[in-house]
Amino acid sequence: MSDTQNDIIPCDWHQWSQSRPIFIRALAGGQTNRTYLVSSGEKLLVVRHNSPLSQAMDLNRAAEAQVLSRASHAGLCAPLVYSDPQYQYLVTEFIQGQPWYKETAGALERLAKLLRNIHALPAIDSQLDIELKIDHYWSSIDTQADFYQLLEQLSDEVSTSINATKAIHDNPCLCHNDLTKENLIASSSGQLIAIDWEYASMGDRFYDLAALVEEHHLLTAQQQQLLATYLQRTPDSNDWWRLHHWRLIYKYLCVLWYALQWSAKKDSCDSSAIITQCQALLTLAASTPDR
Repeated sequence: MSDTQNDIIPCDWHQWSQSRPIFIRALAGGQTNRTYLVSSGEKLLVVRHNSPLSQAMDLNRAAEAQVLSRASHAGLCAPLVYSDPQYQYLVTEFIQGQPWYKETAGALERLAKLLRNIHALPAIDSQLDIELKIDHYWSSIDTQADFYQLLEQLSDEVSTSINATKAIHDNPCLCHNDLTKENLIASSSGQLIAIDWEYASMGDRFYDLAALVEEHHLLTAQQQQLLATYLQRTPDSNDWWRLHHWRLIYKYLCVLWYALQWSAKKDSCDSSAIITQCQALLTLAASTPDR
């Protein structure tokens, strides 16, 4: 490991531990932050050092600390232990559990329940402004990249979807915005929780639903089950239309995120994957359902 223990254990550890924490191992899963498992007395804790790309990725660390406090109180996340006032690192309890699998009996029902509970949390001081985030990502993408023209072509398609969602007048709710496989844990008690809330903000609830469909490659029947359980009614054509546009927006933001990463460290990731994602998005954009 290139990091030393002095790099891993923050110098102000006494703010959240009675004795100097002991490094156990690095944790896999995070694509930008550096995350470590440490022990503090008899407790296992996770220390996450925030990425230097936080500003480029338009991450609101103050909002993250705010939402973690709310989610901790509701039992929906790994309990927050300490948030560095300078937002350089974060400490949470370590949750023993297993990844969430969509094939497990009752998995989609538990997922819909978690999502309803997240969306019922008190509001925070951060709003997901899709167009502003897109502009922020674009400002850090290499204009000489071989995928740049494809991204520009996608931009026109996504503008249509953004305008479509603007026409829907729904009260914003607190959204996680990053419910990937790595960020869902079935605890040893059987409860499903979400971790890594750094993208959380107020927004449209269908953004989270779209993220789940895309990240977990849900089939049409699984999408139907998730929507029906979450909405507590049979989804109608308006729901499917709305889901489609948010799926397109979500995947576009994901592609821009990867393009930003590629632009920051070109030697460590392959641009061909970004091109493939762009082509898949153009296919999705061509299949807008009737409303």
